[in-house]
Amino acid sequence: MANVKVEKLIGRYIEDIEIEMVERKGAGHPDSLCDNAAETLSRKLSLWYIDHYGTILHHNVDKAALVGGRAEPKFGGGIVVEPIYFALIGRAVCDVMHEGKLEKVPIARLAREAITECIEETFRYLDLKTDIIIDCKIKAGSQDLVGLFDYRKHIPFANDTSFGVSHAPFSNTEKLVYEIEQFLQYEAIKRIPAIGEDIKVMGFRQNKDIKLTIATAMIDRLIDDIDAYVSIKQDIQEEVLNQVPKIIDPDFNVSVDINKADIIEKECVYITVTGTSAESGDDGQVGRGNRTNGLITPNRPMSLEAAAGKNPVSHVGKIYNVLAGICASEIADNVKGIKEVQVRILSQIGKPISEPLIASVHILPEENSSWNTIQYEAEQIVQEKLANITKLTDLFLHKKVTVW
Repeated sequence: MANVKVEKLIGRYIEDIEIEMVERKGAGHPDSLCDNAAETLSRKLSLWYIDHYGTILHHNVDKAALVGGRAEPKFGGGIVVEPIYFALIGRAVCDVMHEGKLEKVPIARLAREAITECIEETFRYLDLKTDIIIDCKIKAGSQDLVGLFDYRKHIPFANDTSFGVSHAPFSNTEKLVYEIEQFLQYEAIKRIPAIGEDIKVMGFRQNKDIKLTIATAMIDRLIDDIDAYVSIKQDIQEEVLNQVPKIIDPDFNVSVDINKADIIEKECVYITVTGTSAESGDDGQVGRGNRTNGLITPNRPMSLEAAAGKNPVSHVGKIYNVLAGICASEIADNVKGIKEVQVRILSQIGKPISEPLIASVHILPEENSSWNTIQYEAEQIVQEKLANITKLTDLFLHKKVTVW
């Protein structure tokens, strides 16, 4: 049995706190691009290792350098003057002595494929031939296959002393910020094609008033002039406000500001050639964006781990943050009488990842609920998830869980 401790949460319920702040960076944001590409490379590399050697070899490709380019956007269509530079950085086993032969892992090709795939899946107007330079800075290690564990049969040892943390359920503000960004990215963009893919949503709640500040890159070639731009902003605002009643409780007052830095009278507005701020100097890095639950939540406990790109077998900085979120959600969804759950899981380097130093669960119960029942059922959920922790690896490999 793992060391699991379930305690009552001391403090105010998130919805009763006067001030709450929540942020989400969309898929086209430079930081999200780095997270996406790093995680895609880890997945591709892991599957390549499995296909050729039957197991996942050591790698941590959790660094990136996205250096913004220079563009000259203008209504009707501008140009990219200097391309974006995008390199993935990290460590991986690239040379393997297998059956008496030294074999090369095509790490540079896989890195280029990972970045290319992310760009193609995210953007409509970013030209891979002219608008971006793709590079690989993965340093090679070497390792013989003899003695390597099979992650599907044995419990890996934690490669670090680190912790993962998450919470559930989402507050109204958290739900609103997350779902509005997703709505703009995948639904509104179909009706308003001028919306670019670099979207950031910041939510600020004060009591029952929520202000959403939305920054969305606009596609210059799809906008004729400043009047059309202003009209599109109004359309986006209307689309967002129409979504609000579908997402949160009706007793909140929600206001929406779009591209607040615009100076309309000077025609100094947020238009782009490619749909991302990376074209004009905004840089990116792994781990500077959304946490593993998809949000940045300063009112909640968070880890500063850059989870994307870390190996999905033994790196607790990745595994424990995702596992904490799964445990919190399972408890919130299945244990009656709970208002809020926080889960923290701490590893100790060298110990099996199924045996953390502590799995700490804090629960805010509803009035008149049975604490003994809550405590027992919550602990059982965490014990079960820890006992089956190696199943997470396959979830990472098949994109069943996300890290940004």
